[in-house]
Amino acid sequence: MKNVLLSAAAALVLSTVSVAPPAMAKGEVVIVRVAPPAARQERVPAARRGYEWAPGYWNWTGRQYTWVKGHFEKVRRGQSYQRAEWREGPNGWEFNRGGWRAGQRDLDRDGIRNRDDRDRDNDGVRNRDDRRPNDPVRN
Repeated sequence: MKNVLLSAAAALVLSTVSVAPPAMAKGEVVIVRVAPPAARQERVPAARRGYEWAPGYWNWTGRQYTWVKGHFEKVRRGQSYQRAEWREGPNGWEFNRGGWRAGQRDLDRDGIRNRDDRDRDNDGVRNRDDRRPNDPVRN
């Protein structure tokens, strides 16, 4: 009876997550059925010239979530940094590892390309209604 219960418990645990290899090639998508924990609050250090802050995130190891601390990334000319993020999709939680993307300007560094960003300067006024869409001071 104990073996049956242990087998049932193991089957239940294994059915709740999709197993992904811990090391992933660039561009691979990780899908997990269990939502990641809430992001941790990190103290962001003072800005460094020529570097961009990459915030921490929860990484899936194939069995559990582990926290990856935020760090500075050296700025790459002509590229923008896309932060790592989890999004809920039709098959579960999908992980985008982020990283540098060529040819995608992101002036406000919110992870949304300028051409797709409806409020580039984050002042609460849509670009089309903003007299100065790249200036964070409200009109």
